[in-house]
Amino acid sequence: MPLTPEQQAEVEAQRDERRETLRTTVPELEEILYQPLSVLDHGFVRVVDYMGDDAAVVQAARVSYGKGTKAVRQDEGLIRYLMRHRHTTPFEMCEIKYHVKLPIFVARQWIRHRTANVNEYSARYSILDKEFYIPAPQNLAAQSAVNRQGRGDVLEGEEAQRVLALLRDDSARCYDHYIEMLNEDEAGKVLDEERQGLTRELARMNLPLNVYTQWYWKTDLHNLLHFISLRADPHAQYEIRVYAEVLLETLRRWVPLTARAFEDYRMGGAHLSAKGLAVVQRMLAGEDVQQEDSGMSKREWRELMAALDRDD
Repeated sequence: MPLTPEQQAEVEAQRDERRETLRTTVPELEEILYQPLSVLDHGFVRVVDYMGDDAAVVQAARVSYGKGTKAVRQDEGLIRYLMRHRHTTPFEMCEIKYHVKLPIFVARQWIRHRTANVNEYSARYSILDKEFYIPAPQNLAAQSAVNRQGRGDVLEGEEAQRVLALLRDDSARCYDHYIEMLNEDEAGKVLDEERQGLTRELARMNLPLNVYTQWYWKTDLHNLLHFISLRADPHAQYEIRVYAEVLLETLRRWVPLTARAFEDYRMGGAHLSAKGLAVVQRMLAGEDVQQEDSGMSKREWRELMAALDRDD
């Protein structure tokens, strides 16, 4: 369960509270504000605050007062122009803050995006919950034979069951030893009055990377788009990709004009090198171009053909 009853009550209290404001608000995003959006088996993403909207991007680009007098379609045209020509500064004018619960190994990938403000749950101060990420059977894959960062065929039968059993047993055992070393239970109650426990900052080193952590993650719209473009990509690791897909859903609610331009030009588009563009021009002229006379490496050629949806 992503939230305890106490946490759920806190969320409901936050959503019940109302404030008058002159600031811009986005009704579609307000609908899910503070609510946990489930990810994986115990994780979630919550939008807890935001600043700006599509109009703020347009306002920054035009350096104008208020929303101006331009029509929405003109605003969308400007946003698409900014996205198309990679004018990123106007997108930096909007910010959003998330509360994320995620496995530690996913957090260590996520933190590579160094352009955000992050405050993580401290296992030096508090005791981590007994919650571990255990992959669903369909996501339990072998190492790819051709891609050192990728997955191969899904494990099946007895082999899959053995791996799942090892993951569950090792996670539970490590956590039990963690509690034993602390001499405290999850609520912080001392277990044995005659024994002194190990400090929390040392006991935590025995925990596996599939233990869940939490953090607040604040970033601007430009860097959020960059994160989603990399982590929602089909080649990204599944466990971080599902978080990026939830962030993408919040993006569509928050800044729909920007989201449409982003999905068109960045997520659904393709960037061509000078050599790639030359190949396309030659093909359009009716020439039969092959990799050997394209000036491109075999890998570049395969990627170009994939972008063009060709079997060459």
